[in-house]
Amino acid sequence: MTTPSPKIWDWLIDEVRAGAAEEILPRFRRLSSDMVSAKSAPDDLVTEADRQMEERLRVACARLMPQALFLGEEAVSADRSLLEALPQAELAIVCDPVDGTWNFANGLAVFGVIIAVLRRGEPVFGLLYDPLGDDWVMAERGAGAFFARPGSEPERLSVEPGPAEQGVAGFVPLFLFPKQDRPRIAAGMAELGRATSLRCSCHEYRLLAQGRVDFNLSASLQPWDHIAGALAVEEAGGVARLADGSPYRGAHVPKGPLVAAVSSEVHAEVVQRLQLR
Repeated sequence: MTTPSPKIWDWLIDEVRAGAAEEILPRFRRLSSDMVSAKSAPDDLVTEADRQMEERLRVACARLMPQALFLGEEAVSADRSLLEALPQAELAIVCDPVDGTWNFANGLAVFGVIIAVLRRGEPVFGLLYDPLGDDWVMAERGAGAFFARPGSEPERLSVEPGPAEQGVAGFVPLFLFPKQDRPRIAAGMAELGRATSLRCSCHEYRLLAQGRVDFNLSASLQPWDHIAGALAVEEAGGVARLADGSPYRGAHVPKGPLVAAVSSEVHAEVVQRLQLR
């Protein structure tokens, strides 16, 4: 089986855009209490928009790429064993239908849709879509990373470290780390530049791939959250590695933490200052 053509990527982007316009945006700030529920924790939410968007994409992908394994966050949340097929799948599509669900459910306009396509466990395409802006960061293995919007030519992305005087700035989701590790990591954050969290991998990776920040630290490595973003960072010239320096691909769902960064030097600095090993 060959890697899907760029026309397939265009089709996939069109399906995501149409789905977001019909399943996500009409529900934003219009969710009743019976449209929101908790999964593994009180702040781990799922909404009617998540479920409807995932089902819409599953049906669409089955129509155009019936040979592909489709893994959505909500289906895997219900049956974790579905992940076992991902590393060996000839072709797989991994989907986060609404990334940043806590933000979405609470009316905060920082959420997105993430799609990753893998061939034999290796990421070949990633999409980070913002429904509110109707724009996206996309990446194809070996072809680069781009920022795109309707009616404009895609802009190639390239990252590099920011000015030394601003320090190393990026995203640290302190609340996702074990409680016993948080004081150590918090102390290291004081030695960095601006360090915050958007509670949305989609936008954190978008900003990193666009060179707006220097790194993105991740504690929980769910494949739907990170495969597409890590690919975009790498195709923009950055790195995506586990704290021990080994590469990240995501199909085997490794243990974290994961540091995506604009350079190997920034990766090493984040690992050292936050004592991640």
